[in-house]
Amino acid sequence: RTCFQVDRDRILHCKSFRRLKYKTQVFLAPEGDHYRTRLSHTLEVAQIARTVARALGLNEDLTEAIALGHDLGHTPFGHAGERVLNRLVPGGFHHVRQSLRVVDHLERDGQGLNLTWEVRNGIACHSKGEGPLVHPDPEYRPATCEGEVVRLADLVAYVNHDLDDALRGHLIRAEDVPQDIVSVLGRRHSRRIGTLVEDMIATTLARDDGHVHLSDACAEAILALRDWLGSHVYRAVEVDREFSKAARILEELFHYFCDHPEALRRFGGSWDQVEPREERIADFLAGMTDRFALNLYRRLFFPEPWRVV
Repeated sequence: RTCFQVDRDRILHCKSFRRLKYKTQVFLAPEGDHYRTRLSHTLEVAQIARTVARALGLNEDLTEAIALGHDLGHTPFGHAGERVLNRLVPGGFHHVRQSLRVVDHLERDGQGLNLTWEVRNGIACHSKGEGPLVHPDPEYRPATCEGEVVRLADLVAYVNHDLDDALRGHLIRAEDVPQDIVSVLGRRHSRRIGTLVEDMIATTLARDDGHVHLSDACAEAILALRDWLGSHVYRAVEVDREFSKAARILEELFHYFCDHPEALRRFGGSWDQVEPREERIADFLAGMTDRFALNLYRRLFFPEPWRVV
């Protein structure tokens, strides 16, 4: 196996990757079987990224390894959980930094996965947040074309499947999506993905400047769709109401373990009294699945009925 194949396999078989199955993408602990989770999002990113990498003649194994590892540090309850920890942890919290911490220090009982620099760089530089497609500071841009592919594939995947899930959940209607976006990207999920993938390949080959691009029209349309989803889906009253409850759960768990750090060991975390207390607590909370956090909250704060023998 090549070094990048080893990296991919280590990521695929680690515990943090398996836990993505029960972490929120948009809808909190969805009861429907077809809503995305953080794991299905990751797999969609990997599929899109590998398709583009193959067409561009890039290293598919490096691309896949970056894609599979890019969200390992995500909190339960989606970005609501991330915002809570960012507010509570001294120095802040970001899932990108946490993803690197997972692969460098937390997996394999503290040994880490010993990934190559190229994969680590791709993970560290995958996130755009609400910023532009290309970060103005070169320090925050991927150092490889494979990393650039994953950065764009992440955006292509999440804006399209989040739109798909929002339609399935009746948060929005198909006719609500602005027509100027539809006219460029298409109305159907498969058409939008196909348009963006084909555009990324064609534009990158045409510009031939050592970087990965979308055309100006598609770049403008996908950023407009991202911003539209922000106001109509991610910050929708129905979504925000449930995430506010979830945020309160994480906040109360954080304060509980600040007061009782020795309890981390009892519930599967670690406490060696060496690192800052808040950092160890953030590691534990960020690694939780949605359902683990809910069950632990019930166990710690809900009264148990008295059992009479």
